[in-house]
Amino acid sequence: MRNKKLVVLSGAGISAESGIKTFRDADGLWEGHDVMEVASPEGWQKNKALVLDFYNQRRKQLLTVSPNKGHNALAADIPGLETEIITQNVDDLHERAGSKQVTHLHGELLKVRSTGNPSLVYSWEKDIEIGDCCEENHQLRPHIVWFGEAVPMLDKAIDIVQQADFVIVVGTSLQVYPAAGLLHYAPNHAPLFYVDPKPASVSHPSIKVIAEKASTGIPKALNKIKTLL
Repeated sequence: MRNKKLVVLSGAGISAESGIKTFRDADGLWEGHDVMEVASPEGWQKNKALVLDFYNQRRKQLLTVSPNKGHNALAADIPGLETEIITQNVDDLHERAGSKQVTHLHGELLKVRSTGNPSLVYSWEKDIEIGDCCEENHQLRPHIVWFGEAVPMLDKAIDIVQQADFVIVVGTSLQVYPAAGLLHYAPNHAPLFYVDPKPASVSHPSIKVIAEKASTGIPKALNKIKTLL
């Protein structure tokens, strides 16, 4: 008998408990910058040094934090259950916790890619500087999906969601598209657990809201799922 599939959609809220700042503040600025200055192709063309510095600071901070109980709970082995994570986060905390199947919709902070050949992607933990180039001599840029760019992993994510027997949504308001549209592809019969201390309004026939932070809400959702296996 095949394992049941749990699909997790995670956002900034799960990483906030590890001390990673959610980029977007109440005033709509990212670390004091207009989002288009640091997360768009236009911003990159206008001021590459500013964009690189923004992500260099984010990368340095990421290397100082650790996965929390929410990440660890999702990485735990549950007999009869296969877990796949689709995350809007660009950190690697799911992987560091031990999760093996993680799809990053918006890219990865600890990777860079060539501006001339997008298929050239490299692991990267230090600062990116002007003049850092790929083997084809093109400038390197953050391996991040910026506003206005295609989301290359979206089709894969849709396919994963369509196969779900259970869904957990954690740490995301589900307001940012196209990621927010993924829930439309979840089977109606798949129980949906929405973990968030301030849950947004979500329409789904099988939704169960757990109004708690990730570290306490995810274990509760998993315990409910275990009873359904």
